[in-house]
Amino acid sequence: MPTIKEILQTMDYGPAPESTKEAHAWLEGRGRRFGLFIDNKWTEPGETFGTFNPADGSELAQVTQATEADVQQAVEAARRAHPAWVAMGGHGRATVLYTLARLLQKHARLFAVLETLDNGKTIRETRDADLPLAARHFYHHAGWAQLQSEEFADYRAVGVVGQIVPWNFPLLMLAWKVAPALAAGNTIVFKPAEYTSLTALLFAEMCQMAGVPAGVVNVVTGDGRVGEAIVNHPDINKLAFTGSTDVGRIIRKATAGSGKKLSLELGGKSPFIVFDDADLDAAVEGLVDSIWFNQGQVCCAGSRLLVQESVYERFIGKVKARMQNLRVGSPLDKSTDIGALVDPVQQQRIHGLVESARAEGCDVWQPSCATPGEGAWYLPTLITGASTTATVSQTEIFGPVLVAMSFRTPGEAVQLANNTVYGLAACVWTESISLALDVVPQIKAGVVWINTANQFDAACGFGGYKESGFGREGGKEGMVEYLTPRAEDARPNLAQAVVKAKANAKPAQEANPFQIDRTAKLYIGGKQARPDSGYSRAIHGAGGEFLADIGEGSRKDIRNAVEAAHKASGWTKATAHNRAQVLYYIAENLAVRADEFAERIARQTGSKNAEKEVQASIERLFYWAAWADKYDGAAHQPPMHGITVALNEPVGVIGIVCPTENPLLGFVSLVAPAIALGNRVIAVPSEAHPLSALDLYQVLDTSDLPGGVLNIVTGSADELARTLASHFDVDAVWRHDGSAEGCAEVERLSAESLKRTWVGGAKGRDWFDAKQAAGRTVLQHASQVKNVWIPYGV
Repeated sequence: MPTIKEILQTMDYGPAPESTKEAHAWLEGRGRRFGLFIDNKWTEPGETFGTFNPADGSELAQVTQATEADVQQAVEAARRAHPAWVAMGGHGRATVLYTLARLLQKHARLFAVLETLDNGKTIRETRDADLPLAARHFYHHAGWAQLQSEEFADYRAVGVVGQIVPWNFPLLMLAWKVAPALAAGNTIVFKPAEYTSLTALLFAEMCQMAGVPAGVVNVVTGDGRVGEAIVNHPDINKLAFTGSTDVGRIIRKATAGSGKKLSLELGGKSPFIVFDDADLDAAVEGLVDSIWFNQGQVCCAGSRLLVQESVYERFIGKVKARMQNLRVGSPLDKSTDIGALVDPVQQQRIHGLVESARAEGCDVWQPSCATPGEGAWYLPTLITGASTTATVSQTEIFGPVLVAMSFRTPGEAVQLANNTVYGLAACVWTESISLALDVVPQIKAGVVWINTANQFDAACGFGGYKESGFGREGGKEGMVEYLTPRAEDARPNLAQAVVKAKANAKPAQEANPFQIDRTAKLYIGGKQARPDSGYSRAIHGAGGEFLADIGEGSRKDIRNAVEAAHKASGWTKATAHNRAQVLYYIAENLAVRADEFAERIARQTGSKNAEKEVQASIERLFYWAAWADKYDGAAHQPPMHGITVALNEPVGVIGIVCPTENPLLGFVSLVAPAIALGNRVIAVPSEAHPLSALDLYQVLDTSDLPGGVLNIVTGSADELARTLASHFDVDAVWRHDGSAEGCAEVERLSAESLKRTWVGGAKGRDWFDAKQAAGRTVLQHASQVKNVWIPYGV
C-alpha cells in the first residue's frame, strides 16, 4: 500500500481553464476589426494588421495601422480639448479618474482574459496583479487631481502628452502613464504596442462610458512608424516612453532641442543578491516571482542571480528543484506558472542568446518538461559558469533566463551588482537588516526590494538610473513628470545673442623670468592647473579694456576634472550637515571679500548693480546650505505589510555650463544646489565673464571644500559642453548659457549614455528671482529618487 508521501508525489494539478466566452463575444461584437479612437469617436478601419494569440498562433482581430495624418488628427483633437480639461478643475478630473477606476474593477474579468489572450501571460498574473494595480493607479491619481491646487500650486499641466508603451504590460503601462497625465490636466495621444493593442482599445470604450471629454484621450495603433510620428510631432509637449534602451536613445536624439519634456523607462539587467544568512526557501520563491513572472518579459526582472559562495551550491540545488516544478502551459489555466512568449520573434531572440552562452562554454540547465506544440514557448532556463563580461551577463535577454554566479563578500556583491550599464532595480535577501541597509545605498538602481521582489504601487515611484532611463512613474515624483513649474513661463527672452569672448585663443606667452604670470588657471582636484592645451584666452572688460588671460580648457582638462570628481566620492558620503556647513563657510568667506568681487563684476560686465549680485550670491549660498539637510525623502505605506522609503540620492558627477549673464550669481545658483545634495561638479563658467568664478579659488580653499568636489574649467562653452555630454563618466549635464543649438547638442550627445540633462534653451533666466533660479525644481534636477521596499513582520 503506498504511503501518503508517495501518493502526494504522484498528485498533480487538474486543469482549471478560465472561460474566454466574454472576451470573444466582445471581439465578435466589433467584427474583430478596430479603427482608431480619436476625439471620442471610432474611425473606420483603414490598412490593418493582425493581432494574434501567442499561445496558439490564432488571429484575434485586425487592428488599424495609423498614418501620419491620423496622428495629426489625434494631436489636434488633444490640443482643442486641453483648455476645457484644465478648466474642469481638480475635482472634475478626480471624478472622471474615479469613474475609470470603478469601470476597470467592474470589467476586470473581461480585461484580464483579453490581456492573456493578446499577450500570452498567465491569467493569474493579469487577474491578480495587473488589473488590481491598474485600478489602483486611477484611484490614487484621482486623489492627486483633487489635491493638485494645494500640493502643486506652483505647477501647471504640460499640455499635450504623447505616450508609447511596450507589449509586456499593455494595460498596466497604460494606467501608469494615463492616470497621472490626466490627473495633472494634460490631454493624451496614446500608442499601445503593435503586438498588444486590444486592452487599450477596450480602455478607450471605458473612456466613453466614463464621460471623458472628447479629445482628452486618443488611442492610435500601429507599428514603429506611429511612434515616430508622435515623437516628431511639433505640437506635443511631453513624451513618455517605456521600452528598449536602443529606442530610448533614438527618442532622446529626435527630441533634442525641441523643448519637449521627456521621461524614459528603459531596459534592465537587475541583480538578485542572496547572502548566506538569508531564508533560502523564501529567497527561491522571491526569485520565481522576480525572473519567471510574465515569462521573464519584465524590465526589472532579477535576471542576474548573485549568491554568497558559502551557500551557492545549496541554493542552486533549491532553484533547480523549484524550476522542475514550474508548470508551463496554457496561460488561461489558473494553475499555470509560465505562459507563452509574446511572439515567435521574441522566442528566436531568446534562443539565440542562450545558444551563444552555450557556445561560450556556459552550463545551460532546463527542467525536463514539455511545452505545447503550437505557439511561442520557452522553458525556464538557468545559466551558470558565465563570466561577468559574457553576453548573457550584460545583455537584457527579456525572457525566462537566469544567469547565476557567486560572490565572497558584501563589497564584491555590490561590485557585481553595479557591473552593468543598467540601473533599474535590485533585490537583496538577508536576515540582517544592518547588512541590507548598508548594501542598498551602494547599489546603483532606482528601486531596491529587501526580502521581496517585484512589488509595485501607485504611491511609490518607479524608474531607473544610468541606461535604464530617467524620470519616475508613480508617487509624487511621477506626478511632477506631467507638470511644468509656472516660473518657467516667466523666463525672459534674451535681449541679445549670447555674448562670446572677444578674442580667439592664443598660445600662452613665454613668461619673463622677472615678471609674474597673471594667467588665471583652471581649478581641478582642489588645485590650480595650467590648461593641457597650453593656450590662453584674453578677457576684456565692458569698455573693451584687457582684464586678464584665462586658460583655454580642452578635452584632456575635462578628463582630468572628471577623474578628480570621481576621486572625491567621499563628499557624497559626508553628512548633509557637513555639506551645509561648508556652504556656509563659502558664503562667509565670500562676504569678507564682497567689495573685491563686486568690483570685478562691474569691470567685466559694466553692471551698476554689482554689489547686489554679490549679496544675492551670498544669500543663495545660505539658501542651498539650508536645503542641504532638509531635502528629506519620504516613507510610503503601500498595500503591503511594510514601508517603502523614497531616498533622495545625488545624481553623481554633473557637468554645468553656466550662464553668460550674472557671472557670479548664475555660477553659484547652479553649482551650490548640486554640491549641497552631494554631487561633484565640473563647472564651465561664463565664457565672456569667467573671472568671477575663477576668483572663488581662494574662497573655496579656505572653506574646507574637499578637492575634486568642484572643478572649474574655462574656455569655449560649446567645446567643453560637447565633451561633458559625450563623457560616459559624467552622469548629468546642465547648460544654461542661452545657446539654443548648444543645448540641443547636449541633449543629442547625452543619448549615447542616456545621462540626464537640464538645459535652458534660447531663453534666459532671472537669476535674482528665487522662483526661476531656486526651489524644489532645482533640487529635483540635482537628485534622483531610490525607492527601497522594506517588509516587516513577515
